[in-house]
Amino acid sequence: MRQQIVAQTGTGSSAFIPMNLDTSPFNVGFGVIVTGTVNYTVQHTFDPIWQNGGPSGTGVFPHPTVASLAVNQDGNYAFPVSGIRVTVNSGSGTATMTVIQAGIA
Repeated sequence: MRQQIVAQTGTGSSAFIPMNLDTSPFNVGFGVIVTGTVNYTVQHTFDPIWQNGGPSGTGVFPHPTVASLAVNQDGNYAFPVSGIRVTVNSGSGTATMTVIQAGIA
């Protein structure tokens, strides 16, 4: 997979980046760069992201270690998820997330 980049400025969520569920091993790495002042959380879903405007509420889960942060951070997913996004919980700055999934050119 080519690098995919999403950004969120101010409170709210970026679009979900879709993952390829047919890749084994799954292996996804990501990094979030903060500009300005923000508190952000990386989130994932197991729901189809293309149906009915995408998942929301109970179908979205926070990353276990990259949650409620205000600094640059990286992380990964070793288990399959259908989509990943970044949510700015507070602040007026920008959280920019770059995602790379192994095994796809």
